[in-house]
Amino acid sequence: MVMTLPILYSLQNCPYAMRARLAILLARQRVMLRPIVMKNKPAKMLAVSPKGTVPVLVLEAETEAGHGAENYDLKLNNQSIIDESLDIMLWALKRNDPQDLLRSQHPDALPEMLKIIEENDKQFKPSLEQYKHAKRFHEDTEEQYRLACEPFIQRLEQRLAQHEFFMGATPSLLDYALLPFVRQFSKVNRQLYLNGPYTHLQHWLNNQLQSRLYAQAMFKYPLWLDTHQEFVLGE
Repeated sequence: MVMTLPILYSLQNCPYAMRARLAILLARQRVMLRPIVMKNKPAKMLAVSPKGTVPVLVLEAETEAGHGAENYDLKLNNQSIIDESLDIMLWALKRNDPQDLLRSQHPDALPEMLKIIEENDKQFKPSLEQYKHAKRFHEDTEEQYRLACEPFIQRLEQRLAQHEFFMGATPSLLDYALLPFVRQFSKVNRQLYLNGPYTHLQHWLNNQLQSRLYAQAMFKYPLWLDTHQEFVLGE
């Protein structure tokens, strides 16, 4: 049976789509990228994922062929799509993890990372959105929402004061899952961020943003609905 590549619907600057693209590249997987914008969502994407958010990964029928199925703990149950960014990251890295981003030899590491990612997604991200909104519209709640973001950012700074990456001397899933959100935080009030007590976080973020990986993940392709061209992302 000829296997077609999975299809990834993605939005250029969406942090969730960014983390999915990063993981696919890190796992050396290949997908057909379909760049979209939220104001013009493709009917084909909505047909497979009615919630209408990105990223959406439409899979090949690989589990039926048994390819790596025994390694998945994502509870996919032969579903044909994955439409949560963290699940896409795990899908890719369960297939291939050359940098051991999941810390396979340390059983406590993945649960710890998933807990921090959940805190990012459920607590930090809502505060970050309020901070961004208040800054954009010059509201007097800007400082309130910035302070709501601070405890999470400070804990990341404390981790980086101990070692080069969030989980130790080498990168992990946690670094790439949080990267798009730390990037957003750094841009809201740029001067305040640069003057703030984030020496280690600034160094970490600068290194990430200047990397070849980030440049690959952020390469801007034409919109799929404009050209109906797909692009291979990954190796």
